[in-house]
Amino acid sequence: MNIGSELSIQLKGRPCQVYANDMKVLIRSADAGTYPDLVAYCGEPELLDSRRDVLLNPSLIVEVLSNSTAAYDRGDKFALYRRIPSLREYLLVSQDRVRVELYRRGENGRWTLTDYTGLEDQVPLESLDCTLALAEVYDKVAL
Repeated sequence: MNIGSELSIQLKGRPCQVYANDMKVLIRSADAGTYPDLVAYCGEPELLDSRRDVLLNPSLIVEVLSNSTAAYDRGDKFALYRRIPSLREYLLVSQDRVRVELYRRGENGRWTLTDYTGLEDQVPLESLDCTLALAEVYDKVAL
């Protein structure tokens, strides 16, 4: 996934970590867990146990949309993710066209949506203090 590679490059040398597909995120208040396409955090990880494969404090979650998952990712799954106190940004990435949806939690706890649809667009990720260029996200992706 281009996003994981791009974030790893930008976060090198910083106390942040990016995981693709293999880190479970636990939503304690819902007694539920998911495996996001990509999850990232900065600072100290809060892990469920010594196995170190269940994260409790993600800062950013990324899901790549498909026809079969788009409604769930925007609906019930996002409702679960909003219950995670540490989560600041939720990124939905279309794979069949240039479109990234950035949901960001404001200081008032409300979520706002910003759409990015041009290859020249830059997506600011405040939770990680970095920026994703859509030209990099969609590099070598057949649309």
